Amino acid sequence: MTQKPATIQDVARQAEVSTATVSRALSNPNLVSEKTRELVAEAVRITGYRLNKAARNLRKQQAGAVLVLTPNLGNPFFSQILAGISARFADSEFSVLVADTSLPEQDGRRLVDYFLDSRIDGMISLDGGLSADQLAEFEQNGVADRIVFACEWVQDAPHPSVRSDNAFGARAVIRHLYDLGHRKIAHITGPKGNVLTRIRRETMLEERNRLGLPTREDWVIRGDFSLESGHAAAAKIAAMAERPTAVFCASDMVAIGLISGLREAGLSVPEDVSVVGFDDIEMAAFASPPLTTIRQDRRTLGTRAADRLLARLKGKPADACPQIELVDVELIARGSTAPPRDA
Repeated sequence: MTQKPATIQDVARQAEVSTATVSRALSNPNLVSEKTRELVAEAVRITGYRLNKAARNLRKQQAGAVLVLTPNLGNPFFSQILAGISARFADSEFSVLVADTSLPEQDGRRLVDYFLDSRIDGMISLDGGLSADQLAEFEQNGVADRIVFACEWVQDAPHPSVRSDNAFGARAVIRHLYDLGHRKIAHITGPKGNVLTRIRRETMLEERNRLGLPTREDWVIRGDFSLESGHAAAAKIAAMAERPTAVFCASDMVAIGLISGLREAGLSVPEDVSVVGFDDIEMAAFASPPLTTIRQDRRTLGTRAADRLLARLKGKPADACPQIELVDVELIARGSTAPPRDA
């Protein structure tokens, strides 16, 4: 005979409290004492009670889910950000859904409709490529206050964002290379139109100019955050009549691809060319040679973005937190950088 599932009444009897107290302990634990929370938690364990989130969310007129937009799930950079977001929502009433915006089926119209059809309660976007039309539609339909950007953002958009201090990171790279004795520093950018590409490139150029370093147009090479773009850039660098002695890459993936391509071209890192990345993804420390890079606290980017969205979903005012929150970055010096041969 199949055993009936435990009910909230079963939990209340086991804990010797009212059903209202059980409900408060499960949905708003801060409203009850620690002793009561422990009693209810133990009763839930003994009875095997499973909270029916769908029914509760229906009563609250909530979908019980948040959506995370990711530009490319295949890029290992996003793993720790997603882990941070998931960890924060694990003990909440909201499930986490993830959409890869690089896929053709995840077009802008579909994402807008998903939100406006009330299938999600809020959204964290790791993609700064959302269009002005999409953001305007969110605004017009009254859901703009439930959108948070993390890592990437849309310039001048009114939504809160949690981002790494990209400018500090770019300056730290140029300073590190300069202190090693490098004066011929190239840069492989991210994709055109990307906000991270812009700020890292602009800061790199400003710092290079401030230090009086030579500027050459062919020393700024277009990339797209991928291994392939770094590998392709290696052939261009190897063929230059006046070759840079160091390269600042807009991401670790680009840097690892570059190192591979330089090796194929007969150049050694760091003996012939020093290479610096940006992100400190897991494989950076295991590259050959280990990659000097800017460490982003990716998990913190995720947890703080989740905190922002949770606060809005719980009704806290938008001005309770700063509009822009910067997360510190750190230069991690490893084996891919060294003084130039002619230093």
